Amino acid sequence: MQDPWLVWVSMLILGLAWSCFLIVTLRNLISLGQLLVAAYVFYTRVPPASRSIDLWSRYADLAPPITVVAPAFNEALSITDSVRALLALEYPHHEVIVVNDGSTDATLETLITAFSLEPASMVQVAEMQVTKILGTDRSATHPNLVVIDKENGRKADAANAGIGFATTPLVCIIDADSIIEPDGLLRSAEPFMADDGSLVAVGGAIRIANGCEIKGGSLRKIGVPRAWIPRFQVIEYLRAFLTNRVANAHFNALMLISGAFGLFRRDKLIEVGGYRHDVLGEDLELVVRLHRHMRDKQEPYSIGFVPEIVCWTEAPVTLGGLRNQRARWQQGALETVGLHRSMLFNRRYGRIGLVMMPQLVLEDVIGPPSELIGYFVFPVAYAFGILSGQAALAYLFLTFVMGTGLSVGTLALEESQLKRTPTARDLFRISVAAVVENFGYRQINLVFRLVGIKRHFRGETAWSPVPRVGFNA
Repeated sequence: MQDPWLVWVSMLILGLAWSCFLIVTLRNLISLGQLLVAAYVFYTRVPPASRSIDLWSRYADLAPPITVVAPAFNEALSITDSVRALLALEYPHHEVIVVNDGSTDATLETLITAFSLEPASMVQVAEMQVTKILGTDRSATHPNLVVIDKENGRKADAANAGIGFATTPLVCIIDADSIIEPDGLLRSAEPFMADDGSLVAVGGAIRIANGCEIKGGSLRKIGVPRAWIPRFQVIEYLRAFLTNRVANAHFNALMLISGAFGLFRRDKLIEVGGYRHDVLGEDLELVVRLHRHMRDKQEPYSIGFVPEIVCWTEAPVTLGGLRNQRARWQQGALETVGLHRSMLFNRRYGRIGLVMMPQLVLEDVIGPPSELIGYFVFPVAYAFGILSGQAALAYLFLTFVMGTGLSVGTLALEESQLKRTPTARDLFRISVAAVVENFGYRQINLVFRLVGIKRHFRGETAWSPVPRVGFNA
């Protein structure tokens, strides 16, 4: 007669294994569905104007004024190039507000020297930040450049401070360490010009700047990172922005506009109180709160995404920087789910409550630990005869083969529609990364997600920095 304890352990391992299998299967099926929807959207839509001159001639007289808000903390290495790029944006009327969030390096001094800043008296229309404003300056050489100096309060608080000084109907929030392409602002404003007033926000694609040639704040040449860590992130960002965002926006269910770039109606940002300063995933939480706010008011609304808008950002180049970034993203997802848990399976919030919030839980709460646990449970179950070899191979197929297929499929979609990879050699290098990332890098990221889960339940809210090397490194 078999020991009851061994039977209990066997049943536990079996249940755990099949739970992991089910969760990973659901995640992969969702990703496959998003890829198919994104392909449908790309192949059936009316392509936007391919040249900046066409956009300008069509919309220059209709474009509403925009304020670009760029929070900056210890960005001395890249702040000059970033601000020059923002000032050079092809847009009829835009103001740039850089918010120095209590930097401890030479960020403010660099701005003062590079742009001839002079003290200026400015009135804050809406006060949403929780820290003190130390000073306001305007550039003597660029009248549309304003620099706000404030006490450190993290990025969300800095963004709120800049929004409070803005007076234009549209506000663009962009990372100070990011560079948007010259026509990006005009492309993001285009949906608002044809809108009936229901469009609340528009997001764009984020791409990896590592390996690219950037001079004077402008992208001169697109390249592929030499180091493997940022090269793997090229694939991750393609999956996120060319499949997930495009598919979700098609159903008006976009849950995230990246903090690196987003265009919002200023009045709606003020209505919801701006970004929450006490969370680590302020960009995700804001969009979820906008959904909740608009559905509570029972007003028609939409949140859009334009894949042709490209914002280039520097990716972490070390495992330590990647760990801090991914752990913080994981903490932000858990915070958002906790803050808006009443939306889960709530019919009042329509597809957001019934589909997207549960998907957020699947993707960011139970998905990462389940996949990682599966890597250990299935070999153990096979070794002890609890599961067959076919079951273990099926799990490996789900994680490695299907993961590779989704990455390659996304890369093929990007190459057929946007054609952002300059040479066949670069395309080959990215394709190799799409395969190799599933054997080590993907699993390391899952461990980093577990670090974020641990930090969340320990109540750790300190901002973990991601070291930068600068665009010219």
